[in-house]
Amino acid sequence: MSNDLAERALRYHEHPRSGKLEVLPCKSCFSIDDLTLAYSPGVAVPCMEIAADPRAAAKYTNRSNLVGVISNGTAVLGLGNIGAPAAKPVMEGKGLLFKIYADVDVFDIELDIKKPETLIEVIKTMEPTFGAINLEDIKAPECFYVEQRLREEMNIPVFHDDQHGTAVISGAALLNAAHLTGRNLQDMKCVVSGAGAAGIACAKFYMALGVRRENIYMFDSKGLIHVGRLDLHPTKAMFAQSEDCSLEVALQGADIFLGLSKKGLLSQQMVKSMAPNPIIFACANPDPEITYDEAKAAREDCIMGSGRSDWPNQVNNVSCFPYIFRAALDMHATTINEAMKIAAARALADLARQEVPEEVVRLNGGTPLKFGRDYVIPKPFDPRMIEYLCPAIAEAAVISGVAQVDLPPRDEYVAYLKQRVARVHERTHALVDSYSAR
Repeated sequence: MSNDLAERALRYHEHPRSGKLEVLPCKSCFSIDDLTLAYSPGVAVPCMEIAADPRAAAKYTNRSNLVGVISNGTAVLGLGNIGAPAAKPVMEGKGLLFKIYADVDVFDIELDIKKPETLIEVIKTMEPTFGAINLEDIKAPECFYVEQRLREEMNIPVFHDDQHGTAVISGAALLNAAHLTGRNLQDMKCVVSGAGAAGIACAKFYMALGVRRENIYMFDSKGLIHVGRLDLHPTKAMFAQSEDCSLEVALQGADIFLGLSKKGLLSQQMVKSMAPNPIIFACANPDPEITYDEAKAAREDCIMGSGRSDWPNQVNNVSCFPYIFRAALDMHATTINEAMKIAAARALADLARQEVPEEVVRLNGGTPLKFGRDYVIPKPFDPRMIEYLCPAIAEAAVISGVAQVDLPPRDEYVAYLKQRVARVHERTHALVDSYSAR
């Protein structure tokens, strides 16, 4: 990271007010009558309504639009175990994205808790407050256990975005890359470098889309996951190959490389050894396993994606998690299941194939965008995503039986979504401008 970028980032987070979020009222409280309704004695009325029927909390409180973004700081971005306080800028950032993209409110909660059992018990106590839980930056393999237990023991959606957000957006890119290159997913050989939360979740999601388990070669810091290793957690062991081999050998003839590991791991020679039209998702943060220019120089026919916004095909979780939660909250879903994630990936893939409006081109720097090798997933700043993803996810929630309300007519739902986001942008611009003027 350049010194200039580092200085700008610090200024951004410090001025004109520390952090990225604040809590603001949405009801008047400027008169004695307002106070009577907002607090005592008026507040007792909704309290008693909720005591009689807990479902009334969705009607009389912000719970139905409130997500807890929770981390213990043990696996923060590409920074590792830097602790709960240092994780807070990231969790605030998630809250900012939730609000701007989907009008979802957030309390970010950083817990100085390392023991999984304690973490689970503490998070479970928060169910009365939140409509859903977004787990973030919890290290593997604990994150798998924590999420699974919470999904089983809580009656609200629990979603570990490090796992599933990356899986959904890269899965959408994979669907379109396979379409462009005439491949069937069940025939594709996939090499995964990085067996942490995101790597394992992506591999499992690719299987749900059609990639066969035996065609997935997964590498961790010690090498290939194979049956001869005695150090494998069950989450890794499910991907064990029958024989060991090096990354270089595994990549020979491979159709897909997914990198969630470290800078510079993928050489140009390795790329050259891959199958025709290789698909490369180099997503190590902040620096990828190979640069876009290096990959293209090695294989002009490759489809290259990364976490970078300045290169084509940015694999960015913001392109899915706000909309998954928006739809889950709107449908009062009891969980976020595989059907909803697959619906999100397919909706993203479909959106990338549509003609790109001038507004989207302008928001993304003016470079023309057309479905092809350098545009297999929508840009994060595409305002059409909420109207493409949320209805598809909501429909999947209903069909899979986890929604607790009926699916609204699509036109009505899309109009409602667009109106929510427009109002958020209007209010946010006014608030930010007021701070800038001070």
